[in-house]
Amino acid sequence: MTKSLEWKKITEEQRRVISAFHINYPIAVGKLAKSFGIVIKKATLEGNLAGEIKEVAGIVTIRVNNHDVKARQRYTIAHEIAHFLLHRHLLKDGIQDTPLYRSHLSSKIEREADALAADILMPMDIVQSLMTENSKEYKGERLYEVVAENLEVSKIALKIRLGVE
Repeated sequence: MTKSLEWKKITEEQRRVISAFHINYPIAVGKLAKSFGIVIKKATLEGNLAGEIKEVAGIVTIRVNNHDVKARQRYTIAHEIAHFLLHRHLLKDGIQDTPLYRSHLSSKIEREADALAADILMPMDIVQSLMTENSKEYKGERLYEVVAENLEVSKIALKIRLGVE
């Protein structure tokens, strides 16, 4: 599987914008957010929050926990972009996500955001290319670590994307 069902739920224009960022890796997730008109702010959030997204007066802002590691921050931004694209009607009240990407919303909504976030940050064609290219030199867990480092994601997120976790 190369794209999630959620990929098909966003507009053709939104897919085109995201795909334009899939030319290089790691995916420039901050610039992608800006291309959708989303403001990114790093902030000290409560210890149980990875990030949040809210729309106030037509301005959509993602706040990401600046105490999290870079890979976590990048995934949080992608996850919140996914909420913007899939669940914008819910942003007036704001969506706050815990480190396990759970919110006051249903598990279904969070799973949708996770699936689209994976499409955004880890396009399968790039993942497969990196796995093949690096498998000549690395094996096992080290291979996953190297590919995750190239994509600036966590090894766990990569393994989930590949269906091995």
